[in-house]
Amino acid sequence: MLDRQLRILTNRLSRSLAGDALIQSKTQQLRDRLNVDRIVLYYFYRKWKGQVTFESLSSPEFSILGSTGADDCFTGEYAQLYLEGRLKAIDNVDTAEIHPCHREFLNSIGVKANLVAPILQDGELWGLLVAHHCRSPRVWSQKDKDEMRSVARELETVAVIRNVGYL
Repeated sequence: MLDRQLRILTNRLSRSLAGDALIQSKTQQLRDRLNVDRIVLYYFYRKWKGQVTFESLSSPEFSILGSTGADDCFTGEYAQLYLEGRLKAIDNVDTAEIHPCHREFLNSIGVKANLVAPILQDGELWGLLVAHHCRSPRVWSQKDKDEMRSVARELETVAVIRNVGYL
């Protein structure tokens, strides 16, 4: 019995570590391709409450690992848009037509432009893949958007494979 439990635990840990390595690799590749300061994976641990669980950085000063974000700004209305596949591109945080709460949050973490893609699991919004450009505003190309969607879909597969409470 103990041997079986140990095997199950070892297999789960092995899947988890492999998933972590894949996520780190994918986020690093995406950051390099998009040439941005930060790529983060924001995981919802409760309905519209979450935190940054992975990040790839151009410099350690951009770290927001563990940040819980502006949970009060993220509502069911926003969640529904992402459930429908919304990809949100903000070229300039200071001039974009966004909720003041959202602008305040993005300014607080030094974001000048961002690109957000949903990560879905079993028809639910599992998390968000987010690219942050912190040095200046930026116009996101269609290629940038396609790249984000592609990596978000790959991460959906990792979330299913790991089948644990967080990536």
